[in-house]
Amino acid sequence: MSSPAGGSLLFTGFTKLCKGLAVVLVGGHILVQLLPASVSVLALIPARTIPFAWNLLTAGYIEQTVHGVVVSTLGLLFMGKLLEPVWGSKEFLKFIFIVNFLTSLCIFITAVALYYITRLETYLYMPLSGFQGVLAGFLVGIKQIVPDQELYLLKIKAKWLPSLMLLLSIAISFFTAESAAYLPTLIFGTYMGWIYLRYLQKKPETKLSGDPSDDFAFSSFFPEFIRPVIDPIASIFHRMLCGRRTETSGDDHGYTLGGASLPGSDPIEASRRRERGARALEERLATEKLAAAQSVEESKKDAAENV
Repeated sequence: MSSPAGGSLLFTGFTKLCKGLAVVLVGGHILVQLLPASVSVLALIPARTIPFAWNLLTAGYIEQTVHGVVVSTLGLLFMGKLLEPVWGSKEFLKFIFIVNFLTSLCIFITAVALYYITRLETYLYMPLSGFQGVLAGFLVGIKQIVPDQELYLLKIKAKWLPSLMLLLSIAISFFTAESAAYLPTLIFGTYMGWIYLRYLQKKPETKLSGDPSDDFAFSSFFPEFIRPVIDPIASIFHRMLCGRRTETSGDDHGYTLGGASLPGSDPIEASRRRERGARALEERLATEKLAAAQSVEESKKDAAENV
């Protein structure tokens, strides 16, 4: 049986940045409850994004429902407690900003495209908002830094978290009409988080960008038996996205093209990053266990003195 001290430590150790962002999420929810008209200005409504282009940035921080703000706040605090020490505060904040913006942009483009295909104005005037896109990106970050860490309760490895989240969300979408409000955000948030970590995230210690390891390839989100089908398709998009860039600037990026290693690539960097993430997680767990043991000892001492 876990001690009360151990349970209380679960809710400690949150970073100042995550606490500040949590206040922003809660404050945004309170604002739209007190002033419902603010939703039309802050949420992503594709028909009004031009000229209100700022809603591409603000929509991600506006939760319209109570359960939405609770899930987003807890997800930010707990996942941020793991990711921010590994990435650093500046990179953590940069990840949130970029993934949030790119997710909103993709949703805007998709909504406009669906309107022209279906001529349903619902796609243009539905207010879309929420932090779930960034949370989906966080799951990709956890997959990257501690892929083989087994979750205590679910008994599954962390690398499958994004895939299981999407699979569950898609399954639920068949039984609820509200899926259009969250499913595109989760899908684009996952993909944009992977794009950023795979190709764009800077590594100051190596002067490389992204994570070229096979363990973090796009096909790694799928079961083993599907990967031979996914890999050729993914390689086409890889060449479209960065094939020309890696050919002309191989000294700056650690990728492979056509199976051959490019100059300046560092295949060891990805494993080092995962080791740092695993080490940071182990150190945090060890600290929490030590603090819990000390708290239990103090409690026993106090009880003995009282007797």
